[in-house]
Amino acid sequence: MENEIRINKYLSEAGICSRREADRLIEAGKIMINDIVAECGMKVSENDVVYFNGKRVDLSEEPVVLIYNKPKGVVCSTKERDNIIDYIGYPKRIYPVGRLDKDSTGLILLTNQGDISDAMSRASNYHEKEYLVKVNRPVTKEFIEGMKRGVPILDTVTRPCKIKTYGEKEFSVILTQGLNRQIRRMCEYFDYRVCSLERIRIMNIKLGNLKPGEYIEMSDTEINKLKQNLGIAN
Repeated sequence: MENEIRINKYLSEAGICSRREADRLIEAGKIMINDIVAECGMKVSENDVVYFNGKRVDLSEEPVVLIYNKPKGVVCSTKERDNIIDYIGYPKRIYPVGRLDKDSTGLILLTNQGDISDAMSRASNYHEKEYLVKVNRPVTKEFIEGMKRGVPILDTVTRPCKIKTYGEKEFSVILTQGLNRQIRRMCEYFDYRVCSLERIRIMNIKLGNLKPGEYIEMSDTEINKLKQNLGIAN
């Protein structure tokens, strides 16, 4: 490194976690710089040695981004047993970018690049995510228009979204935010129950023909393109 960088950025670039999670690890006293317990805001130079839970951290790890088709029943929280990381069994340290709830399926990215995770999770960036949804009864014009305008859930009103119907009980929806169980809560507001929910696109990344439980690795060129789209300097 030519210049000093903040410890949370260092940890994210080393693939340990996102910057937000790095701050939590620092506050918990799990990060050391040389022989000093790190504090939030500290900076690291190329001559410093960083440790996480007693193990040395460096920036030599190659960037990884996986495009994964999450099956139903797999949890994304790495704090739970039998989670998405355990399920995939990838040989390098990675973590999911955002999450899909246990009953939902489809596209999710996993990476060791904290800057990618931070940029994609930042609500202010308005990144599109597209889902295919099947509900328990025929959808009406009022339901579709109400969903499009925005729905009061979780002490806020959802952003306007795009919806296209497919058959009497199925539709696609494009969101630019990621509230907890957002689509399910939006449907429940209109007395609909989601029977199946599959994410098929994040920004310009599509699920395609990837089968449940399968993943593909992004190439270096694709990762660099993703970073450009996210406004991350390489």
